[in-house]
Amino acid sequence: MRADTLDIIATIDVRGKPCTERKAAIFGLYASLDDNEAFEFINDHDPAPLRGVFDAIAPDGYAWTYVEQGPDAWRVRISRSLMP
Repeated sequence: MRADTLDIIATIDVRGKPCTERKAAIFGLYASLDDNEAFEFINDHDPAPLRGVFDAIAPDGYAWTYVEQGPDAWRVRISRSLMP
């Protein structure tokens, strides 16, 4: 799936929210994605540990793209990956 063909359905800013609220918002949006859709979230630190959770629950089923990488904000675009 090419990043330039994706429809960004939402951008959420999770900075300052408790971890459980961050995860609930992010995984809720991921669950709502259709083909060719993505969302972006903004965090106050590198969300690399969250990527590990995605690897565990959706291996080969998502795409993770850093749009911005600090130092004050990290913006990540997540989309569903189409299986070949």
